[in-house]
Amino acid sequence: MSDTVVIIPNFNHGKYIRTAIESALNQTYKCDVLVVDDGSTDNSKEIIESYKDNVISIFNSIVTGK
Repeated sequence: MSDTVVIIPNFNHGKYIRTAIESALNQTYKCDVLVVDDGSTDNSKEIIESYKDNVISIFNSIVTGK
């Protein structure tokens, strides 16, 4: 694990999450990418899962944000 972690919070941002993940992965500085999804009901989970080999993901099935 790297000394630096980029944390990307997500809730129903399927439209933008791919761009956010790609941006973090394309940094010249070596870092780990952690995506935390708070029970999205759009296509976010599928997009995040497509990066499973490159990012750490946490999925919350119960929406806790308001």
